[in-house]
Amino acid sequence: MTVSAEQADWSREKPRQFWDPSRKLITSIRDYQASNQKSGFISKLVKKLAVLRYRFWSVITGADIPLTISISGGILLPHPNGIVLHPNSYIGPNCLIHQQVTLGVKRGNEGAPKLMGHVDIGAGAKIIGDITIGKHSLIGANAVVTKNVPEYSIVAGIPAKIIGSTAGVIHND
Repeated sequence: MTVSAEQADWSREKPRQFWDPSRKLITSIRDYQASNQKSGFISKLVKKLAVLRYRFWSVITGADIPLTISISGGILLPHPNGIVLHPNSYIGPNCLIHQQVTLGVKRGNEGAPKLMGHVDIGAGAKIIGDITIGKHSLIGANAVVTKNVPEYSIVAGIPAKIIGSTAGVIHND
């Protein structure tokens, strides 16, 4: 099955059961962002309830994902514990982020990472600085990425280096 880098697959975010912490956390963020753009008593109430749900699921998951972050649809967080995302980060459609991943900034520079569509990030990876990770790329577990990554790349190591390509595995959109 080919995963799109442009079209969000919203079914990836839908909670599958009552206890589905990562998807419930994302749902609370989406609800907050939707109600934040509206005015009126009901939207304020919905916003407050979304914040309460967000705080609950943040504690349960151990993830630090700001309410105001820009996340496109279709994100997957299979094991959300220890995920830390900078508020200025951008996450494109259908990305996969494993546990202990950090998207952060360099000291003295507020530029945050941008993940284009269908980027898969392995456990423990750190993506630091005002960089762009190209679509359909794979970031290896525990990699430290401080430079731009071209589309269809596989990177790993400390510091991260290109070790392969996903072009033969992933079809164009």
